[in-house]
Order: sequence, then C-alpha cells, then structure tokens
Amino acid sequence: MNGNSLGVVLSSGGLAAAERSGGSPPGEPQRSAAAAKAGADSGPASQPDPEVVAKAKRRTYTAEYKQRILEEAETAAATRGAVGALLRREGLYSSLLATWRQERVRGIREALTPQQRGPKSKRHPLEEENQKLRRQLGQLTEKLRKAEIIIEVQKKVAALLGNPIPEQDPEEQS
Repeated sequence: MNGNSLGVVLSSGGLAAAERSGGSPPGEPQRSAAAAKAGADSGPASQPDPEVVAKAKRRTYTAEYKQRILEEAETAAATRGAVGALLRREGLYSSLLATWRQERVRGIREALTPQQRGPKSKRHPLEEENQKLRRQLGQLTEKLRKAEIIIEVQKKVAALLGNPIPEQDPEEQS
C-alpha cells in the first residue's frame, strides 16, 4: 500500500494530486483558503427559510379514474414504452396498475373506491340501541318506584283522614 488508510492504491502522481486538492472529490470546484475564510466571515449566520412546507397528503383515486387509466394502459401496451409514458404523465407507479388489475379481475367494485384509513369503528349500531334501551328502562323503573311510594303515602294519608282507599287486584282492573 502507498500509505493511505483507505486501502486504495494510488500512483505517486495521483497521491500528489489528492494532497494538492485537499482531498476533495474530482467533481467539486477548487476553493482557495482565502475564499473559504471570506465566505465564513461574510456576515450574520444564515437565516432559515421562512417558507412553510405543506404537509404531504396521501393521494386517493376514484373508481372512474382507475378504470380509465387501466383502459389507457391496455391500449398503450401495444406500443413499446407507451405504458411508461402514461405512468410518468399521470405520476403513478407500475405497482398501482398491478393492484388495480387484480382488483378488477376479482370483480371488487368496492375495492376500486377509496377506503377510509385507520382503525375500524368498534361501535355496533345494535349495541348502541341496546344501551339506549337499558338507560330508558332504568329511568322508567326509577319513576315507577317513586310513583309507588307516592301512592302508598296517599293511601296512608287517606286512612288517617278517615277515607280509606280500597285495595284493588291488578288482575281485576283489566
């Protein structure tokens, strides 16, 4: 080895050129030490760019768009390079075409429409109705208990005043 730590064998001319250039890659422009120092002392620290970058949003495709692209890809398949041009024009990946073709073959129209991302809802409509009915049952039971207490008090007051209320069987009332 020629004394370099990278394990690359350089000729004596190549080693001298690397030492002269300061080890910078061949594609970079050469800067003098004075120019580098002037660039560092040229003023206050650089300010960050105040522009706010928009947050990336996942693209969604309608079923009609997917079908149109699949039809165009089928017609373009006859010409060499036409499918690639279509994908570049639309900004799509070939994997999307493969996925859309599989969905179309399976005949899943619902799969061609955009689907909601994220966890599935754990709420079930029948459970919600069941909970509502249970709350209503609890409220009505409490009202019935209060009404029975009021009726008992009214019976006792009527008995104290000398006008007793006769007991009626619930079966005889109907």
